[in-house]
Amino acid sequence: MRVRSLQGDTIDALCHRHLGRTVGVVEQVLELNYGISLHGPVLPTGTVVELPDLTTQTNRAEMRPLFQLWN
Repeated sequence: MRVRSLQGDTIDALCHRHLGRTVGVVEQVLELNYGISLHGPVLPTGTVVELPDLTTQTNRAEMRPLFQLWN
């Protein structure tokens, strides 16, 4: 999916607005958009950004055992 940045947008903001999350997605966006980090943390208005398709990926949450200090 291709989106355009609004004034003051960061990659995090784009991911959260269009995909609903940022964990693990920001790294994918940086891989899909070679050189986008050269713009700095705030993207210029109107920058076209390719976002990953999360519907084809599985949501693999890691299950960790609960660790309690006191029983």
